[in-house]
Amino acid sequence: MRTLAFIIPPNVELLDLAGPVQVFTEAKTYGLEAEIKFFTYENQPASTSGLGFNKVLNYKEAQLKEDDFVFVPGMSWQYVDSISFRAEREFFKWLKDCSENKMTVCSICNGAFALGEAGLLKNTECTTHWKRVKALQQRFSDAKVVADILFIKSNNVYTSAGISAGIDLALGILENLKGPLFTHKVARELVVYHRRSGTHKQQSIYLDYRNHINPQIHQVQDYLIDNLSKENTIEDLASLVGMSPRNLSRVFKEMTGSTILEYHTQLRRELANTMLNNPEYTIEYIASKCGFKTARQLHRILKK
Repeated sequence: MRTLAFIIPPNVELLDLAGPVQVFTEAKTYGLEAEIKFFTYENQPASTSGLGFNKVLNYKEAQLKEDDFVFVPGMSWQYVDSISFRAEREFFKWLKDCSENKMTVCSICNGAFALGEAGLLKNTECTTHWKRVKALQQRFSDAKVVADILFIKSNNVYTSAGISAGIDLALGILENLKGPLFTHKVARELVVYHRRSGTHKQQSIYLDYRNHINPQIHQVQDYLIDNLSKENTIEDLASLVGMSPRNLSRVFKEMTGSTILEYHTQLRRELANTMLNNPEYTIEYIASKCGFKTARQLHRILKK
C-alpha cells in the first residue's frame, strides 16, 4: 500500500498541511488505497497560529518505499529565512535520499526551500508562493523557478504555490493516480468543483463547468454523470430538481457556460474514449453504455 508521508516542520502553515491531507482523506473514503502518516524533525512542533502537535514520529522512523509520496508544507518566512532552518542538513539529506529512492517529493508554498536545500531543485522547474518566487531563485540559482502557476511537476518533484494551492496540487496528484472521474467525486465532496492549474493542458469534463454554487445544477450534473446510458430528457432532469424545463435550460447555461446537450455529449464522449482503451469492449457495447442508440452515432460524435 502506498504511503503519503506529511512532514510537520516548525512554524507550519496549517492550511498548507491540512488542505492536501483532507483531499487524500476524502479519497480514501472513495477507495484510494493509501496510508497517511505524519513525521517531524522537531519535538512537539507548533503551527504559525500556535496550535501544537503531540506524538508525531521523527522522520528517521519513517519506513518508506518506492512510489510513496513525501509532502513538505510551508512554514513561516522568519523560520525559512533563519540559520536554524538551513542547519537541518540531516533532514535535507533524508529528502534527497527519498527522491533518489524513487519516491515523489512534494512541497506546498515555501516548503520548496526545503527541497532546494536538499538539492532537488537543480535544473528543475518549480514554483512557490508569489511573494517568495524571487527569493527562491536567488537562493537556488540553478533552479528553474516558474511564476504565476499553481503547481508544477518536474521529474519526481512537485512544487506548488501558497496556501490553498496545496489542494490543487493534491487533486492533480490524485488525478494522475486514479483518473479524472475519481478525482471529480473527491472534489465535489470537498465542494471544490473547478480544477485550477496552468499545467493541465487537457480539459476534464468531470471537473470543468463546476465553478458555481447552484445546488440544483450540481445535482443535474451529478445525475448525468451517473446515468449516461439513460435517455435523460430535459423534462426528466427538470422534474428531478423541481424546475421547469425552460428555467433549467436557462440556469444551466448561465451557471456552466454550456447547454445541457453540449455537456451531456461531452460526458458521453469522455466515457467512450475511456472505454475504447479496453480491447474486450465492442463498439456496440460502448455505444450502449454511453447512451448512444447506434455505434454509427458514436463514431460520428468521436470524429467531431
